[in-house]
Amino acid sequence: MAPPGWVPGDAGLLEGAPLRVLGLDPGSRTTGWGVVERRGTRCAALGSGCLRIASAGELSRRLPLLASAVDELLEEYRPDLVAVETLFSGVNARSAIVLAHARGAILTVVGQRGVDLHELAPAEVKRSVAGNGRADKQQMQRMVRLLLGIRGRLAADAADALAVALCASQTARHRALERGSSRGDAQWPR
Repeated sequence: MAPPGWVPGDAGLLEGAPLRVLGLDPGSRTTGWGVVERRGTRCAALGSGCLRIASAGELSRRLPLLASAVDELLEEYRPDLVAVETLFSGVNARSAIVLAHARGAILTVVGQRGVDLHELAPAEVKRSVAGNGRADKQQMQRMVRLLLGIRGRLAADAADALAVALCASQTARHRALERGSSRGDAQWPR
């Protein structure tokens, strides 16, 4: 549910209207999640963690649990936008198929809720957050903690999800800048 007056890509984002993004790093056994809220150039983490459903057994039992857990996150945080990482081409075929099923469960819930969805390639997320499309997990965790002012340790999947949310919030801000400048009414963020 978007704040009153906010439209994806609207100049309202540039004027300080909040944008809440749920980032998801999908997995069939563990899915990282992170919620950030952007207001102009400032970004804050509202929550993060890992949905662990490995103990549920067969994939046919895990997918409904994953969908239900994502639905609960959507209900609790009410994001304006959900960002999901796309498949990484380096995984083997069986893993890719299982991961695609997990993504399908997530996308179904997001679609049913009517929340805007952005899909981001892993290299795009790494480039946006760490400045390098080949950044390793430690670099990403360090940059996520730095950008969001998080002290202490973050689970790898939660850090990845926060990175996805950060990238999506930055992409939305850039789109707002582009649209605003093409209309001649762009305002720089405060």
